[in-house]
Amino acid sequence: MLQIIGHLPMGWLSFTLLAAPAFLAFYMGRNALTATLVSGTAQLHSRLNYYGYYTAMCTLVPGLVVLLLYVMLGPTSVRAQIASELPGYMQALSPMELGQYLDKVVDHARLRDAPATGNLLFDMASRRWVELEALARLVGILFALAAMYLGYTFAMRRIRPDFRARTHVERGGRMVLFICAGIAVLTTFGIVLSLIYETLLFFAAPGAPGLGGFVFGTAWNAQTGMDFGALPLFFGTVMIAILAMAVAAPIGLMSAIYLAEYASPNLRSWIKPVLELLAGIPTVVYGFFAAMVVAPLVRSGAEWVNALSFVPDDFLAAQPQSALAAGLIMGIMIIPFVSSLSDDIIKAVPQSLRDGALAVGSTRSEAIKQVVLPAALPGIIASMLLAISRAIGETMIVVMAAGQRAQITIDPTSDLTTVTAQIVALLTGDTGFDSAKTLSAFALGFMLFAVTLGFNFIALRIVQRYQEKYD
Repeated sequence: MLQIIGHLPMGWLSFTLLAAPAFLAFYMGRNALTATLVSGTAQLHSRLNYYGYYTAMCTLVPGLVVLLLYVMLGPTSVRAQIASELPGYMQALSPMELGQYLDKVVDHARLRDAPATGNLLFDMASRRWVELEALARLVGILFALAAMYLGYTFAMRRIRPDFRARTHVERGGRMVLFICAGIAVLTTFGIVLSLIYETLLFFAAPGAPGLGGFVFGTAWNAQTGMDFGALPLFFGTVMIAILAMAVAAPIGLMSAIYLAEYASPNLRSWIKPVLELLAGIPTVVYGFFAAMVVAPLVRSGAEWVNALSFVPDDFLAAQPQSALAAGLIMGIMIIPFVSSLSDDIIKAVPQSLRDGALAVGSTRSEAIKQVVLPAALPGIIASMLLAISRAIGETMIVVMAAGQRAQITIDPTSDLTTVTAQIVALLTGDTGFDSAKTLSAFALGFMLFAVTLGFNFIALRIVQRYQEKYD
């Protein structure tokens, strides 16, 4: 039985353990005062469903807390127990080596019919993990059931006709919403703090440059050397984002103006979903198209320009991978971010502003240019900001079509690399997290986060200024 419990999926086991008692508690709590309602001996404060919700809530929450404690502490305790039972020469291994050995033991033990490997110690550790994991799950299940029973008993004792069940249920709903919001905030702080911590470790690592050398250095060779000048990466990121916005901003904004002001309802119902489909295409598909179709076209065009008699030799680099190819396709990808949001904000401009402009003799195009667009400017800026953030954070397209060479050049037909592409390259493969090479990826991520955050503050200030003007 213990082996069966040890191999059961924890997700389905937890759902069954929580859902069945909660439904039963709802039924019992709802029907606890049915006789009172039928006889009319007392007036109920809340509807019957609220008594059921309250009972289910009091039953579910203690069990959920116990299961969360098991998820956080159970596997760690099992690993610690197995590590303590290993022979002395195994416990003398470094924490990383011992952790890798235990990972292999756990992966092997989780197989439904784990075959014997011939290594007696490994096979015994795998069987021991199954036993301890099953025992820990059984203990967790028993404690969760006991906690749920106590919660159910507590709720049933409080149920009376004058009990304010609806108030408690609504208070519990607000608490759930608060916890969800708190999780989002704490997750954000956790990400920021982890980036800061890993970045500080990078600058403290042997061979790492100072902050000035990292930000303004022009030599990047983190894969094979100890050159960590990230300026070429920032340059490549900004250049490809500018090329992408040069495509997405005019096309997206003009599309939004046409859909919001000129297109008929029937035509709008067709064009807008087609534009928004661009956002649903996987980025790897865009990257493949950029690498196989657009990049060769860009190179052919650059070679044709170089062949002109009045153009200096090798005026354009004409590389197989280029920033221009990645920027063009990225611009197409982020068109929906500009067009959809801009269209919605333009449609939200009060019709009275349009009518007033037309009443004083403005043409339709003049009303759009001088009244509608200024009033919608905060939303348009927000759409541009979202598109720029999407372009800066894009990875697959630049990895497949832009190249991997860190250099500073204004030639768009040259191959460039970006911050996100280098983060992928640095964290791919069997790398340790205690070297300057790997830690530099976190430093890059922190710098990208800081630049994006500063850009967001500037854009927010611009939006607030125009909102004050047109509110």
